[in-house]
Amino acid sequence: MKQAQHEYLVVSRGQWDERATREDVQHAIDQFYLWYEGHLASGRMKPGSRLAPEGKCVAHRVVTDGPFTETKELVGGYWFIVAASLEEAAEIASHNPCLAFGLTLEIRPLVAERARATDITNETPPEWRQR
Repeated sequence: MKQAQHEYLVVSRGQWDERATREDVQHAIDQFYLWYEGHLASGRMKPGSRLAPEGKCVAHRVVTDGPFTETKELVGGYWFIVAASLEEAAEIASHNPCLAFGLTLEIRPLVAERARATDITNETPPEWRQR
């Protein structure tokens, strides 16, 4: 019997290692696309995209230029992994050729249910967690 499959968001963060050569980084990028496209073809991944450096930050009635993050937190792109568990998704992501040159990957399970204020989520203030 096949295990149920779940979707995991993969967020690529960081910058290239400045000690690496452009040729080495380009080779890793080329290898990434071969790896990525193979997983897309097999159904183990779903498409994502690179992100442009410019953007806007939107808060309560305020729109500013952005994104505003520290350099180490810059998000370069995203895609999705289809796997039976978070551990399996992390194992798949660990083979990304770009990891050798300074990028890190954050893998997060997608939650299909609607949000509720009573749930403990990323947005829950610490004071609410005590109740």
